[in-house]
Amino acid sequence: MTALDLLLPATCSGCARPGTPCCATCFASFGPPARLQVPGVGPPVWTLAAYHGAARELVLAFKERGARALAAWFGAAVAATLVALGPPPWTLIPAPSRRSAARDRGGDHMVRIARQVEIAAVAPVLRLGAGVADSVGLGAGARRRNLAGRVEVCGPAPPGTTVLLDDVITTGATASACVRALRQAGVRTNAVLVLTSARPHRPGE
Repeated sequence: MTALDLLLPATCSGCARPGTPCCATCFASFGPPARLQVPGVGPPVWTLAAYHGAARELVLAFKERGARALAAWFGAAVAATLVALGPPPWTLIPAPSRRSAARDRGGDHMVRIARQVEIAAVAPVLRLGAGVADSVGLGAGARRRNLAGRVEVCGPAPPGTTVLLDDVITTGATASACVRALRQAGVRTNAVLVLTSARPHRPGE
């Protein structure tokens, strides 16, 4: 424990309970994977939680508020899920962030999570080209147009069960664009795994 830890003890980013960056109750918000019906994506899409309550607060704290310690918790949740998505070996392909957003966050947040998953290879081969705007507030059609032709594949992915990893799914535009770009580069995506889903309908089989 450092002097800074004593002055600023850890509190749960989900509920503000002191003692840990993520308490057991809030971590339990991320349950077994639930399959989502997301038209146009292609491979099966799975989520670990709905984007509300403690799960939403934890994702936002990690993504926007610098709570980097949460990467280990998210990585553990992802690792526990992989066996349900396909046989090993597993390869995680993090969904890309805009370059300006990654700079503001001190690096690509999804790559940080993927690298906590010790049982899987990590292939950060996707990147966004110039001209991609922040998708917050955009509808489904605008999100698709925003990404059209702007997801690039910049390297090979190892063989195995390939899983596209992202933090939130809303319209499915990002997942669809990433899967399409990978397919055009000769990489098959076996599944899409998101930490949370903000889709308005309930998960379904």
